[in-house]
Amino acid sequence: MRISYITAGAAGMYCGSCMRDNTLVSALIALGHDALLVPTYTPIRTDEEDVSQSRVFFGGINVYLQQKFSFFRWTPRWLDGLFDFNWLLRWVSRFASSTQASQLGDLTISMLEGDLGNQKKEIDKLVDWLEADIRPEIINLTNVLLSGMVPQLRRRLKVPILGSLQGDDIFLELLPEPYRSKAIELISKHCEEMQGFIATSCYYADFMSDYLRIPRARIDVVQPGINLKGHGASEPRTSVSESPFTIGYFARICPEKGFHQIVDAFIRLRAMPGTPPCRLRASGWLGENNRPYLEAEQAKLKSAGLLTDFEYVESPDHKCKVRFLQSLDVMSVPTVYREPKGLYLLEAWANGVPVVQPRHGAFVELIEATGGGLLVEPNDPDALAAALRHLIEHPDERRRLGEAGRIAVMERFDAATMATATLAIYERLLRA
Repeated sequence: MRISYITAGAAGMYCGSCMRDNTLVSALIALGHDALLVPTYTPIRTDEEDVSQSRVFFGGINVYLQQKFSFFRWTPRWLDGLFDFNWLLRWVSRFASSTQASQLGDLTISMLEGDLGNQKKEIDKLVDWLEADIRPEIINLTNVLLSGMVPQLRRRLKVPILGSLQGDDIFLELLPEPYRSKAIELISKHCEEMQGFIATSCYYADFMSDYLRIPRARIDVVQPGINLKGHGASEPRTSVSESPFTIGYFARICPEKGFHQIVDAFIRLRAMPGTPPCRLRASGWLGENNRPYLEAEQAKLKSAGLLTDFEYVESPDHKCKVRFLQSLDVMSVPTVYREPKGLYLLEAWANGVPVVQPRHGAFVELIEATGGGLLVEPNDPDALAAALRHLIEHPDERRRLGEAGRIAVMERFDAATMATATLAIYERLLRA
């Protein structure tokens, strides 16, 4: 099967959606399919082998110039190509990663207007290339924010087009009005021309059905899977006696991922009488715009006399990530928003590490499906601290939860399982 999977680069940062897309396409290729991962805006960044195409469409520089200056909407393609070199897009990404979604309202609407927007020339480039060189049998958009291209794809390629639902609302909710309502209206209209949708959790399928007015029956659910290569400790910390007890956080360092909540819970935990020695280790992508946020949380730890029991590990490569996870006794990423995926849980479980998560989003069904952790009330550092204390005091339960998670990931949440389920949806749509 010839599959074109169109993904969106995340301005140089590690992004769960990009990493899931890369893992999925790698697994589709391993199953013998002609799958092509096509990046847009910027090159993707992943800590595994990058299987995306070297050419980037909708290059971030051209998209911006065409939005701000009408002259660039008519420049020849050879001139546009000078702004689409990967090294240049990666360099510019260092500055683009600090751009707030609230500043991108007019650009978002223009992209969603498709042929009527300022980036029509960029749509033409992608569709020309797909039509002349690739000729896909099916197209999968990594998110519906890319749906401005759907009308032209349908007219010219006449193949099924799917949209992955894995976090679109998080960006849309940051847009100020009237941009947010207009963007949702345009996306909903484009969704009517698409043949199907794949959500990463039942929670998110239900939510996005209402949010974008998509009939729920048109949304399939394929839970995420990970590439298991390199994961798996020979003897997880949950099965041995090691000191000090280590609580981990592995995700982007930002308010929406709830890093401040794990810090608050750690401070409360250490203030509980009889709490044994323990430490907090955190790792994940840190954008320059969130460095003051990290420093403020470190200041809280210092005021509590706990800064020496905290360590931040810079965003690691794959080998260092696994080593970091294997250093943990328990992990928690207490997100403020309702997480649609939860890849970091799968990575923790692959290394035998149990988790404590808020009872919302995809966390509920993942923990119910694996038995790999505990659920607590959202946005409640006291409840989180109590659950962590419980696992410190009950090593047998900690070991049982970690092992249950490890077995579930090995058996049901690997990349091949995710790819096989996705292929079944593609084949059904092609038959139809």
